[in-house]
Amino acid sequence: MTAHPPAPAVPRIRRCVVAGGSGAVGRLFTEVLADTGLDVCAADPEAPGTARPDVRLLKGDITAPDAALRAELAACDLLVLAVPEPVALDAVSALAGVLPRRALLADTLSVKSRIAEAVTARLPEHQAVGLNPMFAPSLGLPGRPVAAVVLRDGPLVGELLGLVADGGARVVRMDAERHDRLAAVSQALTHATVLAFGHALTELGADIGELAAVAPPPHTTLLALLARIASGTPEVYWDIQSANPYAANAREALAHGVDRLRELAGDGDERDFERHLHQLSGVFGDRLEHFGDVCAGLFAELPAASPADPEENA
Repeated sequence: MTAHPPAPAVPRIRRCVVAGGSGAVGRLFTEVLADTGLDVCAADPEAPGTARPDVRLLKGDITAPDAALRAELAACDLLVLAVPEPVALDAVSALAGVLPRRALLADTLSVKSRIAEAVTARLPEHQAVGLNPMFAPSLGLPGRPVAAVVLRDGPLVGELLGLVADGGARVVRMDAERHDRLAAVSQALTHATVLAFGHALTELGADIGELAAVAPPPHTTLLALLARIASGTPEVYWDIQSANPYAANAREALAHGVDRLRELAGDGDERDFERHLHQLSGVFGDRLEHFGDVCAGLFAELPAASPADPEENA
């Protein structure tokens, strides 16, 4: 008997719709999916833009799909909601009876608790997964963490996570509550720290030109982080601060940290401060040296000097 090679596996995900295709995250996932050869339609109330000829563009509102968008949804195997949380929650209600039961629903929200509840209640039979790229989309997937909250598992979920991993990302699975708690610390707390630093600069009347001329590496790094956030998309940072149910706790802890430093500087002594630093070093466990090396590497990559002020060359 002649042995025949096994038939090639037929991909379960063939056609995709990315709602919010004109946004940064929407463009990221449009690129990732199109790079694998999938049929991708980018839909957005604003005319989505892409330079790729292999991506179909459709002007449409996912919260109130018209006939053209309904036709795309009826034929799709994967719908990615790369939209703000209020839009995503409205879309879940609108998708009942429109999105085929065979299709996978994926969201890219920075908060997962409410979308998890909505999907469980409105689309209980659909495979569903929440993805959160923990980085600016412009940086690309390779080497970057993507949090994955599986709401209803199935073969399409595994295939999508495989595509993301094949794109170079580190997929980290967790449940919705753990995601939101971690995001409150890793995103809301981090951004709040940088924004508070910026507020302090404003209150102190700091001159950036003067600071840049003498800034040590930690200060330069904070200035760079503030510049990135201040020139970013306000909607993204607002969503992280306002929508995450644990973000208020993170900001409160940050305020306590400032209060503690104020107490030490005002009423403590050097020994108290030394004990405080020792407590902080304990946060890292056996990873203190690793992150110290990371910091040294970051500082080594900083420009040797700030660009000269035009007035200095006048």
